[in-house]
Amino acid sequence: MGQGQSNGGAQHASTEQLSHELAIKFAKRCFNPLELYSFQDVFKSLADHQDSIAYLKEDTVARFLEIPDILGASSIIFQMVSYLGAFPFGQDAPVVLGFEQMIMVVVIMTERYQRVLKKGNKDRTKLLFRSLAVYDRGSQSEDMPENTKPEEPIRSHAQGFAVDEAANDEEEEDDDDLALAALESLDAIDVFRHGDAPINLASIPSDNLKKLIMLLLLIAPLSTQESLARHAERLSGDQLEGLRKTADNILAAFVNVEKFPGVKIHQFNTVIPISLPFLFNGFNPFFEHFLFSKNIDFTKRKDSSTAPLPPPDLVLDQPLLQHTGEILDLNVLSQLSFFLPGAALFRQLRLLYSGGDAGFSMGSFETKVFNWRAPTILLVSGNRISDPPEGGQERAFTDTLPPKRFPDSSKSTRVVFGIYTAQHWRQTHKECFGDTDTLLFQLEPVHEVFHASSINKDYISFSKPPSAHSGIAFGCPHPKAKQTAGLSTHVSLGAVSLLLDSSFEFGVFTHNYTSGGGAFHNSETRKHDFQDRFEVESLEVWGCGGDAEAEQQRQRWAWEEREAEARRRVNLGTGDIEADRALLEMAGLIGANRSGGSMN
Repeated sequence: MGQGQSNGGAQHASTEQLSHELAIKFAKRCFNPLELYSFQDVFKSLADHQDSIAYLKEDTVARFLEIPDILGASSIIFQMVSYLGAFPFGQDAPVVLGFEQMIMVVVIMTERYQRVLKKGNKDRTKLLFRSLAVYDRGSQSEDMPENTKPEEPIRSHAQGFAVDEAANDEEEEDDDDLALAALESLDAIDVFRHGDAPINLASIPSDNLKKLIMLLLLIAPLSTQESLARHAERLSGDQLEGLRKTADNILAAFVNVEKFPGVKIHQFNTVIPISLPFLFNGFNPFFEHFLFSKNIDFTKRKDSSTAPLPPPDLVLDQPLLQHTGEILDLNVLSQLSFFLPGAALFRQLRLLYSGGDAGFSMGSFETKVFNWRAPTILLVSGNRISDPPEGGQERAFTDTLPPKRFPDSSKSTRVVFGIYTAQHWRQTHKECFGDTDTLLFQLEPVHEVFHASSINKDYISFSKPPSAHSGIAFGCPHPKAKQTAGLSTHVSLGAVSLLLDSSFEFGVFTHNYTSGGGAFHNSETRKHDFQDRFEVESLEVWGCGGDAEAEQQRQRWAWEEREAEARRRVNLGTGDIEADRALLEMAGLIGANRSGGSMN
């Protein structure tokens, strides 16, 4: 019996030693000397002490990171870091956050571990899931003695999630790839213990995930050393309500909260790579605050006691969004940054076209957008029309569509869709434009991204009259030049497509899951057919780019204006009006019973 205790103590000591060695390895290879010195100074200034142990408390971490109380996310972040601090032995979590544990936290949250763990899968998604998840203790009651009353199962992890039915979470591997890679780097792979509870018993409470998403939306535009307090205006009034609404739309990508109270690992692993690949990018600058000490004056030099203050950061002083649109605001901008690179969005978007300002017409769209030679984002919002349609215009639009066979996507009335394309806009006559980087997406009421196919290339068409079905289409076959007698008068809708009519009054989004996809891939979470027909409320196009792109657009506008003016003032000969009149009379264009207009 005593021998068993001795062996257990030896193994416990070995895991502590391995954690210590990994912390040293991370510290040396993931931080430069100045960052490590700053990190030590920050920890020393924040730490509480008990029995010669220095550690960080929950309120200390929340205060240092400036997590707003109104979000209710402080306890969630502390749960995450208390788990990550135990890396690579998650079964020992939660841990006291000493300095070595905080090294693990910062290295993982800033993705600097990739400098050390260069083998295998370096994705931290599963690790972050475990840090957020809680476990259904009730499912373990069968292992308890018969006379022992099982604990009450955690309410937010009831059995019967939709994702449980759609996919087997039991098939998810329990091995954490990052933990295995860390131990492999120490030549200690044989020490890995399967001490964590099975991952299929874990789920993230929906309410917790919503609070975390609100924080992630808030920190998405942060740059290195930027204070979260700079964005405090987003936490009051309509902006706070918009933040909650946007978080609800993103949460709906994972789970239907009306039916299921939590998110399982399969849903987490499915949604994030496809629709939210950059969801956790905001953690990088957020946790890099630990690497910059305010007690260190970087302006002082050895040869002088004082030095001039650094110039103000002109980039940070610019607004994140120059103009708030009818659809795009700071919350939606952060939502876009979860699947589009933030460097191309924050302080980089310019409103090229707004239907409310320029008019809902293809002509005004062409004038405002076609000369932008950089990526663009189109956003359209609207309200679902009734089935059968009520008004005359609604009926006229639905008459151009095939009979509706699919149900609406949800109970929500309002819908928001969008498209991202790196190619410049142009009128299409026979073939669509776009490439495999083109994205079709929905932002409300469910966040989802539909990636382009490499086989079907019916990405984007811009067809003006007299095409058979003029308008803007994404994922639909290119319309014919004119209607062929005897063929259907209905527009041809793609399997996964968005169509706007030529007057920008109505639109339709189709998800024909049964057909297997088209120019855009099917949803991986909503595995059923649906269709949303809606009346357009707002339509916007935003250009991704800075002053150089804007200047290029201005130059093209100026060139087109000069060309148009030259065509209006064609000199027929000597420039003499009487001579020009005589020439026109000889051509039979004016004179006698004809009128060619005034020559004056």
